[in-house]
Amino acid sequence: MNSPAILNTMLERLERHRQFDAEDRTAVLALPYTVRKLRPHEHLIREGEPAENSCLLRSGFLCRHKIIAAGHRQIVSVHMAGDMVNMQNSLLKTADHNVQALTEAEVVLISGRAIIELATARPNVAIAMWLDTLIDGSIFREWIANVGRRDARSKTAHILCEFALRQERAGLAARSRYDLPMTQEQLGDALGLTPVHVNRTLKALEQAGLISRNRRSVTISDWDALRVAGDFDPAYLYLELAEGERSLVA
Repeated sequence: MNSPAILNTMLERLERHRQFDAEDRTAVLALPYTVRKLRPHEHLIREGEPAENSCLLRSGFLCRHKIIAAGHRQIVSVHMAGDMVNMQNSLLKTADHNVQALTEAEVVLISGRAIIELATARPNVAIAMWLDTLIDGSIFREWIANVGRRDARSKTAHILCEFALRQERAGLAARSRYDLPMTQEQLGDALGLTPVHVNRTLKALEQAGLISRNRRSVTISDWDALRVAGDFDPAYLYLELAEGERSLVA
């Protein structure tokens, strides 16, 4: 028998976007689900496969990526514990990209049909899920700008700032120090750089006194300078919605 407590993280995330009543909360916690564990590099879903489930990431890190004809990979987003992943699978029935584990991970799979039924029955929940996907879209747009128009130093500093704030918001780490869940090759695939260029750029940020590293651990030594170097404005993350904004839609 499924435990409603498994979905508490999903409920907390959705309630950041929208005020729920007791019936809304009960409906979210009553969603049917299955739990799956992933090993590092294991695919949750591959491009072209039937897409039947959305998922809540309970622990670990996932990435979404595309593979082009030449075999090169472009990572288009990184997800961390507490994120809703592939909400679009409730309506789009074929995966148009890959979702792969960066680390050991545990996901809660919820059928697309159950998501649609919940959204239809509970408008408040539907608006919260819609807002969650809109914020995903905002992050995608920033990543496009980052890859396409910032130089190596700026784009690397930018992604380090983003990971810091998102992990802090998720309660996974402090803004000033966190574990980076990506190899230099994976960072290169997210930033459009070679692993050698990533390594050189990280070293330059260290030498400038902006960060320090110990294996996968990143310490931000000068937040303001790193933010300026990365042209980083966190508005696109919508980390905090004011109470009035959460109830704008009647």
